[in-house]
Amino acid sequence: MHRIFISLFCYLMLFIFSSRVLADDAETELAKKSENPIEKMVTVPFNNNINYGFGPNNNTQYILDIKPVIPFTLSKNWNLIARTIVPIVHQPNLISRGYINGVGDINPTLFLSPAHPGKFLWGIGPAFILPTASNNQLGQGKYSVGPSFVVLAMPGSWVVGVLMNNLWSIGGEANRPYVNQLTMQYFINYNFPKGWFITSAPTITANWAATAPNVWTVPFGLGAGRVFNIGKQALSASIQAYDNVVTPKVLGAKWQLQLNVSLLFPET
Repeated sequence: MHRIFISLFCYLMLFIFSSRVLADDAETELAKKSENPIEKMVTVPFNNNINYGFGPNNNTQYILDIKPVIPFTLSKNWNLIARTIVPIVHQPNLISRGYINGVGDINPTLFLSPAHPGKFLWGIGPAFILPTASNNQLGQGKYSVGPSFVVLAMPGSWVVGVLMNNLWSIGGEANRPYVNQLTMQYFINYNFPKGWFITSAPTITANWAATAPNVWTVPFGLGAGRVFNIGKQALSASIQAYDNVVTPKVLGAKWQLQLNVSLLFPET
């Protein structure tokens, strides 16, 4: 598995440093659009999350989050942005020896967003968790739903905002724990010329149904990346590292490395 991580890192660095950049103004503008969660642009991010010190034996957990974003035009004044997270997981078996591979619970979110926003951009709508996990250890076994919203501003070279939801279980396997969880991601991005950017976009979670030492996961860190072209395909790639300054005592990871690549399909 570590060979896979090293290969991903090498390919990412090769893409970033050897690929053709876009025109000067266009690359910075596209980078800003790719950092906007409710931009009217189709994107397909592949987020490689490598969690170190996971579980009671301090093992390594790998999660590939595939996050397609598809916008729809509802009217001249409103857009609907469909965002979905499909996790593919490789993690230690917490019951017996070895590792488990499979799909986790799928997390779709819908944002209703103004087509012509002002200084602040925003979206609001429902978020869901579907019990699609291929193994009990990879999911919650519950159908969950709750409100989600995002608000951001894009002054100059900055893209700054927060995305948040809270979900409650409404059905599913009766013998699985009740779900009441908060997910909040703030994002602070600064964009340089030639497609380069620095970013801090940690995902903070709170499991309100857990006991006190296991409620919060609070990462802190940052990363850097670049928007570029391979042939005619526009991409955004970044590497980020986060230290979990607060983490659950039972299953929390100590720190996380992210290797992210997004396919970008701007409107022409």
